[in-house]
Amino acid sequence: MTIEHHKPPRDKNTTVEIAGLDLNFHAFQLDTKTPTGGKIAKVFGFNPDQSAYVMQWRDDGDLEDLRVQEEADLDNGTKFIVAKADSTNRIRIEGEGFDWPSDTITGAVVRKLGGISADRGIYLERTDEADRLIEDSDVVKIKTAGVEQFQSRKPEVWELNVQGKKITSLTPVISVVEALTRTGFDPEAWIIILKVAGQPKRQLSVGDEIDLRAPGIEKVRLTAKDVNNGEAHAAPPRDFALLDVDESYLDGLRLRWETTASDGNRWLIIRDYPVPDGYTARITTLALMVPATYPQAEIDMFYAHPPLQRSTGAAIPATEATQVIGRLPFQRWSRHRGAVAPWNPQRDNVVTHLALVESALLQEVGE
Repeated sequence: MTIEHHKPPRDKNTTVEIAGLDLNFHAFQLDTKTPTGGKIAKVFGFNPDQSAYVMQWRDDGDLEDLRVQEEADLDNGTKFIVAKADSTNRIRIEGEGFDWPSDTITGAVVRKLGGISADRGIYLERTDEADRLIEDSDVVKIKTAGVEQFQSRKPEVWELNVQGKKITSLTPVISVVEALTRTGFDPEAWIIILKVAGQPKRQLSVGDEIDLRAPGIEKVRLTAKDVNNGEAHAAPPRDFALLDVDESYLDGLRLRWETTASDGNRWLIIRDYPVPDGYTARITTLALMVPATYPQAEIDMFYAHPPLQRSTGAAIPATEATQVIGRLPFQRWSRHRGAVAPWNPQRDNVVTHLALVESALLQEVGE
């Protein structure tokens, strides 16, 4: 008597993962353990007449083309990438070459293909400029004459002091809006001044960006556009910044001062400026025109409202011209530096020019 041993039928069903160019994989059931490239494309939703490019993402990290009739060895990996493409572009990630079936690739896909951890930055290598930091959301064009190369490294951390609060950035350029928002300030409510060592302070707008690679960046300083406690007057306008030495000196005078723009010029306005004896007035509103490139460009002359007059009634030479500032007429005092002591941006500023103003006022009354 012969006993027949029947083997159980071999289970041909298997599960593979298939993704498009975004590398978002989904599981698919197959009725074979040796699927062809055409089978993978069909399961993923491609018609036979569509130009489907199929690759097997092997367990060792390689991408291997899979032709329509070619069978995949699932022992090498069960992940597949399917894209509509006729050709590929060569890239290198961490020194390893890949053929990618698209003219572009995102930073997120580079990270996945290269197995790059989230704590490392991805940089697109450049020969004639700084390597470009690639964010996961960035789309990089890779159809070029050469081979685009991506490398990962610990990202550089950039620091910025915003009104005494330090923030860090993984990118060398940060927007003014982001810098202020991250430190809890409303960008629309402040006058924003950037201080860079060895350079004049620069006023920023909410649409500006700050390049943290620039040498000497110290901090961002904020001045409220409007301060009112219900009793006091609103804070004087500060449309542009002066040098630190200027502002310290003016604050020390205990006079109300402001910076404002009028008819294309920048003005420092000092209220209740004291006038020496010998004039009909004891105080005046003094104005200095501050060039946009100050202190490289000099401050010249000064202006007074209302016009200053000697107590004797005698005319004051070179004060006949009038300059309108903020709809008010100011008397122009045409007083200039001589050749003996010309303007020197290394030492001259608002403080030294006010010394010239004081000496000019005293000279006209014989003191």
